[in-house]
Amino acid sequence: MAFNKRVKIKAVLDQSPIGQEITLMGWVRTKRSNKNVSFIALNDGSTITNYQVVADPNVIAEDILKKCSTGACIKIKGTVVESLGSGQSSELNAKTIEVLGEADPEKYPLQPKKHSLEFLREIAHLRMRTNTFGAVFRVRHALAFAVHKYFNDRGFFYIHTPIITASDAEGAGEMFHVTTLPIGNPPRTEDGKVDYKQDFFEREANLTVSGQLEGELAAMALSEIYTFGPTFRAENSNTTRHLAEFWMIEPEMAFYDAEDNQNLAEDFLKYIIQYALENCEEDLKFLAQRAQEEENTKPADQRAELGLIEKLKFVVENDFVRLSYTEAIDILRNSNPNKKKKFQYLIESWGADLQSEHERYLVEKHFKKPVILTDYPKDIKAFYMRQNEDGKTVAAMDILFPGIGEIVGGSQREERLDKLTQRMQEMNIPEEELWWYLDTRRFGATPHAGFGLGFERMVLFVTGMSNIRDVIAFPRTPGNAEF
Repeated sequence: MAFNKRVKIKAVLDQSPIGQEITLMGWVRTKRSNKNVSFIALNDGSTITNYQVVADPNVIAEDILKKCSTGACIKIKGTVVESLGSGQSSELNAKTIEVLGEADPEKYPLQPKKHSLEFLREIAHLRMRTNTFGAVFRVRHALAFAVHKYFNDRGFFYIHTPIITASDAEGAGEMFHVTTLPIGNPPRTEDGKVDYKQDFFEREANLTVSGQLEGELAAMALSEIYTFGPTFRAENSNTTRHLAEFWMIEPEMAFYDAEDNQNLAEDFLKYIIQYALENCEEDLKFLAQRAQEEENTKPADQRAELGLIEKLKFVVENDFVRLSYTEAIDILRNSNPNKKKKFQYLIESWGADLQSEHERYLVEKHFKKPVILTDYPKDIKAFYMRQNEDGKTVAAMDILFPGIGEIVGGSQREERLDKLTQRMQEMNIPEEELWWYLDTRRFGATPHAGFGLGFERMVLFVTGMSNIRDVIAFPRTPGNAEF
């Protein structure tokens, strides 16, 4: 078989080795034939560009060519020659073709036509073979690599925080339970409650919603760390922005205050977007065209002002505007959409939790720049955020992007033991459950900060896709755990 001699299509396009004999392997995207010749468009996933293979029926047997239908996987040996047609500089004259895997053209669901994203979600096991999803997942890979490169080059250490946990970092309670107890008839205590003492971990356990609390423990020893792993929310939400299983990037830094945290987050976001612009040019051009076609179907007043690539450059090239939650509330309260009651959620008083429509108004209409909002009311934020001197707000920050609203959330963490325990009491969080977290405030506490970036939300932004289910290979949502 000599599989090790295979050349990737991307390498052939980059190098154009005219006159060389090479071996290509990939999947047939299309085939068109006449009496004299067959043209096969081949793709191996290394690039969005299909490579043209020219097969002479006098050289390649008719029964082999017949099996080279859309979806079939083939191995081709041939000579690279200059292309006579437009579109690419070279093509492959086939000398031998071996069919590695047939695809019945009557049954193969991906035909050479436009399929809806909804239909493609139903065949998620095949959708990566389309141009759209090939592009999305190559960009996703580049962004993931950029995340690791950014932190590694700056001396951060990658920490693997637990997926199974007994704590709820967010305090929201929307968690998936992990148990080995019989679901139909679990053992019970004398007062009728489930007896978790007989469970595997001898206590209630859940899938994690965040690696932050454990990340803080590591930062108290290694100074600067980051996590990048799967997180889970049992939130019964079917919106285009929510998944039950998603990936989070969570850096935690000792000796950082709120401003240091904002500076790092802005620099980090610009870096990974710039990395995609420099390393995914072909895929982003394709996705930009796809996004523009989608925009053109919307009413004129709902269309984005910037194309995809312009939007990415807009973030990279602009300083983020920084303002407090209080300043933002004043802007929103006095805005035309609020006065004319066009917001779905009207802003009437300080303390309101901002919705996506408010965040997007600030970014897209008012400032026309990415925005960092700071100093939120403590009553709408988590217990671990550092309390400001005014007694009403915490040193939180959210970063808002065009088209998507909040993309990063973070804060300086509360390092003062008395303030932290007081806040936990106010929010009815038992101290005994987080004794280990409180120990970091008892033994060598220091100011520290961190933030979280939902990776899929970043991929959504960079690819211009409109549904978060289309930027993760196998989405987990209410009622959907297939593949």
